[in-house]
Amino acid sequence: MAARVNGEPIYLDEYELELERYKNSLQAQGIDLESQEGQDRLAQARGWILNMMIEQVLTEQAAEQAGIEVTDTEVEQYMQNMVAESGGEEAFRAKLEEWGETYEHAKKEVRAQLIGMQMTERVVAQVPDSAEQVHARHILVDTREEAERIHSQLEAGADFAALAKAHSQDRSTREHGGDLGYFPRGILVSSEVEEAAFSLQPGQYSGVISSPLGFHIVQVVEREPDRSVGTENLQLLRERAVQDWVESLWAQADVERFIEAGP
Repeated sequence: MAARVNGEPIYLDEYELELERYKNSLQAQGIDLESQEGQDRLAQARGWILNMMIEQVLTEQAAEQAGIEVTDTEVEQYMQNMVAESGGEEAFRAKLEEWGETYEHAKKEVRAQLIGMQMTERVVAQVPDSAEQVHARHILVDTREEAERIHSQLEAGADFAALAKAHSQDRSTREHGGDLGYFPRGILVSSEVEEAAFSLQPGQYSGVISSPLGFHIVQVVEREPDRSVGTENLQLLRERAVQDWVESLWAQADVERFIEAGP
């Protein structure tokens, strides 16, 4: 075995076949496997190929628990679409041969892909398209001392947006007075800023907040308990939901590795 995932084996010959297919794909791209580039790519591939195979097993196990099944008819229909897009059966099989694939292996990959798509759709469907949101501004500076000085100016009655334009290091919001727009939970890069924003009421501003980006002061402009999530933010929430779901599969899994697959 190359690995065992929650008791389910991934056999060494399957892993070596995947590695061999990757070698074939490199050669098809004109990359010399004996070159430094070829050797570097192979070294990196050994780890991610095994991780990919482990993640595929985790996804299929989760799909089975959720009662999700991909039928042979669905797989064959997808295969026929690929054949048509390739210009016919002969051209499709020639392409598979070039990449070191067989028709049966391609069907197996398609089945795994369809299962992954269904599980992803299931996770994405659980992300609501409306949520509590705040409209906030922030000022970002490099030092606590500077942030404290700006905070003192706010307490003396200075305008938040004007101070953001004059001092904030966040170039993406500075010209707009530090305006972050409306956002739901789970959007901002800085969780510290997001947490502060959701603890404030309209018109209030925070104390000095430390994050890996620097030192912030946050002001909430408006707050709505249920507002439609914009397209860009909704996409980001969906991507994070899928990422969190995959990470949870790994965190809960019993994964044993029996080969040294790192670079």
